[in-house]
Amino acid sequence: MMTRSRLLFLALLAVAGVLTFFKIPLASSQGVTITAAKIEGALPLDDVTAVEWQDATAVSVPLSAQIVAKPMFPQANVKAVDVRALYNDAQIAFLVEWADGTMDDTAVRVQDFADAVAIQFPLVEGQPFFCMGQQGGNVNIWHWKADWQAGMDGRQDVNDVYPDMYVDGYTFADTEAGAAAPVSSYTDINYVPAMAADNLFAAPTYASPVEDLIAGSFGSLTSQPIEMQNVQGHGAYADGKWRVIFVRDLASPQGEDAQFATGQVYSLAFAAWDGANEERNGQKSTSQWVSLQLGSIASSPGATGAAPAAGSRGSSANALEGVPYLLVPMFLVFGLVVLAGIGFWILSKLPEKK
Repeated sequence: MMTRSRLLFLALLAVAGVLTFFKIPLASSQGVTITAAKIEGALPLDDVTAVEWQDATAVSVPLSAQIVAKPMFPQANVKAVDVRALYNDAQIAFLVEWADGTMDDTAVRVQDFADAVAIQFPLVEGQPFFCMGQQGGNVNIWHWKADWQAGMDGRQDVNDVYPDMYVDGYTFADTEAGAAAPVSSYTDINYVPAMAADNLFAAPTYASPVEDLIAGSFGSLTSQPIEMQNVQGHGAYADGKWRVIFVRDLASPQGEDAQFATGQVYSLAFAAWDGANEERNGQKSTSQWVSLQLGSIASSPGATGAAPAAGSRGSSANALEGVPYLLVPMFLVFGLVVLAGIGFWILSKLPEKK
């Protein structure tokens, strides 16, 4: 005879199986939300201590070592970043802060690596893979680099690290400018093909310490053309902490750029590198997706992600979205509750095992 305890055990197994199959969580936690504060007037573009930043609440975003793709780096140092956001009628700005015991702002020698931080935005509805997106789910990445910040005051080159180095001669006419000489001063363009191709890494000067990139999975990271580099930034190191500002217009004419509008919630993620710990490329700390809210939300809250970029055909990184994705789990849970109630009523009518 089927006893009450045995029937209850089988019912619990059935419920667990259904929940697992449909990936319905038994509990959920409130996600991290960064609320951007609107201010009147200009945003603080290069002052990390500006009083305007006090209008925005700092939110701590946890980071963990990137251990998804090789080369993995479980010993990554940056455990969290504190983020504030401001916006006005034209632009949006982020202030990202994190603790770092050393200031690493040069990467001239092969054994040197620079500190860095990046913000990532999805270019599709929903949330693609948080580590550089996925096929059919591109992301826009703003990557601030400490060595590029230092290069704003003067490009670093091998002779800065090794002042007593000797060479027979240079192939450019402007010898006083050295490595900062423009392409036009080179007598033979074959010596500087990367510079002639507008490769940002070979540029004699930096217009911004932030590189604007696109990615759609590991190995697909691509820098936007030089004329599409429209993110400004500024970083300052003091008291064992980096403070970095990112600034860009709310709307961008570029199709492969994140777009922002008030009254919306967007997804974003962060990554950080500690140069002293030899972190570079995929060896870094990353966050999961968190939310960014601009202004009051008229509709029901929830991270919407960025609007589909031009040419994306409205693609989505999630296979199930919209009303069916919300209603199906809800009806399943409701049905399970009803079945559980019926099951307990049947159990109450069964005789106990003697």
